[in-house]
Amino acid sequence: MTETAPAKQGEPRSGVARIVGASLIGTTVEWYDFFLYGSAAALVFNTLFFPSSDPLVGTLLAFMTYAIGFLARPIGGMVFGHFGDKIGRKKLLVLSLLMMGGATFAMGLLPTYGTIGVGAPILLTVLRLIQGFALGGEWGGAVLIVSEHGGDKHRGFWASWPQCGVPAGNLLATAVLAVLASVQSEAAFQSWGWRIPFLLSGVLVVIGLWIRVSVSESPVFLAAQAKAEAAAAKGAKEEPPVIEVFRRSWREVLGAIGVRFGENISYYIVTSFLLVYVTTHLDLPKSTALNAVLIASAVHFLTIPLWGALSDRIGRRPVTLIGAVGMAVWAFAFFSLVDSESFLVITFSVTVGMLLHGAMYGPQAAFISEMFDTKVRYSGASVGSQLASILAGALAPIIAVELLRRFGSSTPIALYLCASAVVTAVTVLVIKETRGRDLTVSLSEAVPEGKPGTPVGSGERV
Repeated sequence: MTETAPAKQGEPRSGVARIVGASLIGTTVEWYDFFLYGSAAALVFNTLFFPSSDPLVGTLLAFMTYAIGFLARPIGGMVFGHFGDKIGRKKLLVLSLLMMGGATFAMGLLPTYGTIGVGAPILLTVLRLIQGFALGGEWGGAVLIVSEHGGDKHRGFWASWPQCGVPAGNLLATAVLAVLASVQSEAAFQSWGWRIPFLLSGVLVVIGLWIRVSVSESPVFLAAQAKAEAAAAKGAKEEPPVIEVFRRSWREVLGAIGVRFGENISYYIVTSFLLVYVTTHLDLPKSTALNAVLIASAVHFLTIPLWGALSDRIGRRPVTLIGAVGMAVWAFAFFSLVDSESFLVITFSVTVGMLLHGAMYGPQAAFISEMFDTKVRYSGASVGSQLASILAGALAPIIAVELLRRFGSSTPIALYLCASAVVTAVTVLVIKETRGRDLTVSLSEAVPEGKPGTPVGSGERV
């Protein structure tokens, strides 16, 4: 049976740009919410919700709730992935935005430990779980709806734009905190000022929803759904997407985990842990770290699409390898420069770190999307990416803080960062290039078993 598939080069540029804009704004709002918690964990929550005589212990407890959000992400990825592969990408993207924004807004209303005792960190943890669950479904849907609208030749560029939601959200969260820190006294910020960024999330969610509900469903998904419905009408039975992913695409899931491993760890050390390192170890004002991350995030935002576009020309693997190898080397220079305690030098160190991270992150959306077939793509991309988040991003700040507490030096942290980048580099070296893959063709038909030399993208459309 022949279905009507999207044109090889996707929708007109204006149509793809509209989809990109909706995905970018939505991911910016969601990552604003998520990173706001990370910054608050380092600057506020450690004393207001987890009081302790040792500042690093309080910070460690705050980062543990930060990690709990990551634990919920693969669960969210599986649930959102299942329904995203069954009923479509768009509906799930709207739901994830509502859940994330609602949880963040509620955090701004929470009473602290001094008011209700142990109930405060418990409520904070529950809201963090909701954040993680929602974000677990956000990334896969946002990058897939763009990847599946765009054409084969420029997918790396277009799909990299939702990735920009990460630095944009971090930029927005850090900017709001930096402004508040500069115009408020420390006492006012600790008392009530920290709540303002969380409450602002409500306004951002309304804007994000207004734009996101206007986008059209992925044409690649609609074609695959029509084929699945026709097959079901003939009596064919299909396994749930998540089960099929683990049965038939577990190698691709491992590949996605490896591709994200070094990228995830490097990001949270260069941004979230930096706040802890600068304020508690170097005893510098928090504005030093916040402003350095602010400037680096702006550069990060502008360069991610450039890395994505480069991956369209030379491949996903070479660009990712540039970032991974570069980060493995830069890990040691990064902390040496930060230890200078000079704002300009710290900013330079963070900016270079973000540039190298962007080389891993820019091609990633297209890279991981191209690893899976349409009928399991949301599940596969979400599960692989979110399992990596547990193994990498969730533990990174905790491990870094514990290493700093135990050794009082940045060297073990640099070794940890270097090792994570090596994991990604090795993964990239052993998996196949995906650039130029036709997403309307299943992997089993594109590269028949026993014919590994068959070009990606050949075969019957599905």
